[in-house]
Amino acid sequence: MAIETLESAYTELPTYIPPPNTREALEYADLPVIDLAKAKTREGRSQLSNQLCEAMKSQGFFYAINHGYTQEETNKMFSVTQLTFDGVSEEEKIKYSGKSQDEYEGYKPRQTWHIDQGIHDQIEHYNIRRHVGKYSHPQALHSHIPLMEAFAKHNFFNILVPILQLLAIGLELPEDTFVKQHEWDGESFTTIRFMKYHPRSEDEELKTKKVWLKGHTDFGTITILWSQPVAGLQILSPDEKWRWVRHMDNAVVINAGDALDFLCGGYYPPTRHRVVQPPVDQANIPRYGLFFFATPNDDVKLIPHEESPVLKRVGLKRQFSDEEAPTMEQWRKGRTRSYGKIELKKGNETGVEEEVISGVVVKHFS
Repeated sequence: MAIETLESAYTELPTYIPPPNTREALEYADLPVIDLAKAKTREGRSQLSNQLCEAMKSQGFFYAINHGYTQEETNKMFSVTQLTFDGVSEEEKIKYSGKSQDEYEGYKPRQTWHIDQGIHDQIEHYNIRRHVGKYSHPQALHSHIPLMEAFAKHNFFNILVPILQLLAIGLELPEDTFVKQHEWDGESFTTIRFMKYHPRSEDEELKTKKVWLKGHTDFGTITILWSQPVAGLQILSPDEKWRWVRHMDNAVVINAGDALDFLCGGYYPPTRHRVVQPPVDQANIPRYGLFFFATPNDDVKLIPHEESPVLKRVGLKRQFSDEEAPTMEQWRKGRTRSYGKIELKKGNETGVEEEVISGVVVKHFS
């Protein structure tokens, strides 16, 4: 990748100004708050693991605070997100768009995924594997590659690793069990994602019942979402009601994905979530997203850690036999290849459509 940028080529970051929070009375999910500062010592992790594991088992989502980034550092990354979409020409976005149907790399343009009744999405992505400097990027981002590299390492070592340790402790496994399956230098698809949700037309909202992204689970182990004020994210609560996720200043929102579910024998189930039209007082504001999607090494076979004393006591749920279990690479490519591109079949549940990947029924919720 050519990063020999001249001083004159330096691109200033736009100033990210967080929009005001919605004033609408929304029904919010009551999510636990985990203080990651307590995870810095073995004793602290032992105390924190019960809280985090209960959050994962009961909700599948939680907030994490005191993760090590200041609000200023977080805002700067949202500035990079803005620049990625608003400071790069359409021609250059095409040049750096993903070329494979099996992987999310580079730009994903709007109108890629079918949502409902012939309506396609209005969402842009820019996906970057965690070793940011190894890949080519649009000219506007060259000056900010060190910032993006630092962000990737921060998410991995200061947020993901402690969470993986706590999840292992909760299963009475050695605390490095899941960390060993997520190697920083291993071959995996752990990725930064910048997103921009564009406001949609009245016709699009009507035909999709205001659903921007259907209810789904993520295919990896852990998703880290950096909280921002424009509402839209909803989770399917245990009582089967969709509830909004409230913005919390300088917090990250954590959720479990399919791969964690498989590796833990159903002990930490993934929660279905969707994105809908923001409230009326935010409806015309572009919604920027800042994510870190974690996956195990590509060669990890997605079979449960049946050596866990906890799983031996409570039992484990298998989605497939050990012999038929896919690797992480097979699972992620299968999910990516089909998402928003194939015709889904109606499920037995109201508002649910289904597809089958590696023998597992994958559900999509309206």
